[in-house]
Amino acid sequence: MSNSLGAAGELAIRSLIERAPLASSLAQAFKAKGFTLALVGGPVRDAILGRLGNDLDFTTNAHPLETKKILQSWADNVWDTGIAFGTVAGKRGDTTVEVTTYRTENYDPDSRKPEVEYGDSIDGDLSRRDFTVNSMALELTGEKPEFIDPFNGLQDLAAKILRTPVRPGDSFNDDPLRMMRAARFASQLNFEIAPEVLSSMKDLAHRISIISAERVRDEFTKIMMSANPRIGITLLVDSGLADIVLPEIPKLRLEVDEHHHHKDVYEHSITVLEQAIEHEDRLGGPNLVIRLAALLHDIGKPKTRAFIEGGGVSFHHHEVVGARLAKKRLQALRFDNDTIDAVELLTMLHLRFHGYGEGEWTDSAVRRYVRDAGEFITHLHVLTRADCTTRNKAKAARLSATYDSLEKRIEVLMEQEELSKIRPDLDGAQVMQLLNLKPSREVGQAMDFLMELRLEQGPIGEEAATKALLEWWASR
Repeated sequence: MSNSLGAAGELAIRSLIERAPLASSLAQAFKAKGFTLALVGGPVRDAILGRLGNDLDFTTNAHPLETKKILQSWADNVWDTGIAFGTVAGKRGDTTVEVTTYRTENYDPDSRKPEVEYGDSIDGDLSRRDFTVNSMALELTGEKPEFIDPFNGLQDLAAKILRTPVRPGDSFNDDPLRMMRAARFASQLNFEIAPEVLSSMKDLAHRISIISAERVRDEFTKIMMSANPRIGITLLVDSGLADIVLPEIPKLRLEVDEHHHHKDVYEHSITVLEQAIEHEDRLGGPNLVIRLAALLHDIGKPKTRAFIEGGGVSFHHHEVVGARLAKKRLQALRFDNDTIDAVELLTMLHLRFHGYGEGEWTDSAVRRYVRDAGEFITHLHVLTRADCTTRNKAKAARLSATYDSLEKRIEVLMEQEELSKIRPDLDGAQVMQLLNLKPSREVGQAMDFLMELRLEQGPIGEEAATKALLEWWASR
């Protein structure tokens, strides 16, 4: 079922020639050995959308060992870690290619790992792909390039809709991760999901539990780092997938009754995420830590909600509970420790600013704020500003102005005292000499005393610090 080239195919070929001239030389290398080669999947979709990158996927009728031989003569380097699944990869210049032998696959219902069987046609290979917009190919080894679209992916691409090439239930049963990918592509491409696909996601959401945490994390990260994470997160929640992979998020949809008013915490959290993204330029561009912290900062609220007599709701210590929950969830999703620690810290600190009032913090309190945030002080600035979602313009302006004044004070103290490098006026060696100590717990206690002194009074110099230390030691 091949389509004639058409305008879309011509656009894809033009884009391919402009952005990836090496593809045609790779096709010639396969053709010279009597094999076919077609650009396939996401790169074809992206070529049509005019956003082709340097990672290209191909499919071929050559068996993997033949593919490896051809790539070894064509690429600068080759790796075959996926050869058991029919895939060999190579890199030439800035372009990375993955070449996979036509496949038809059988999945064990309890595992995502397929039993790979090599196919004999490209249409069969395309039928096993996740969505129709990824089931198009550009055959490059014929007399002229041929655009292949057996499942009307081009039509769905134009309509901005995600459908599966086979029945969605069959596709998702075969590989449940495709349900997460649906949410991811919807976020990345701003596409809608066909009703029958969404219905199938709801029916089969429980199947995601057979997928490894690492693969779920990778898809969730791509949703979070997309241009519009709200779309993907909403799909995860509406489909029931989030109940399994990220249960803290749907729990933010707290019931509101007429007596106990509070913000819709779920909607607030998504809005904070979107507002944090607006300020990401302060962090040098898209930033996973700030996005995760923005989404998760209030996940302690459901566990800490208490009703107040006469109306109203309190969430005492939700930042402490939330920090613990964020750490636990990110660990379960196998995020790296640096990311987990940063998100836990920001969740713990996200309310601290609200003790600032109208700016009556002492210099000591400002120093502690900077010290506790450490290298994530700018992240904390972004999160705190994003956390203001009030529709009351006067209140929002007042909060913004108050935070402006805090940032200015931090700036001044930074210049005066190098706040980012806060350390006591004496070092450990000096403390041991002054107090005639060997390395011990007492040295640590003395350093803690000197750090507190530094935070309270700012830099006071070695002489004053020595006097204070000796007085403290004598009073013990």
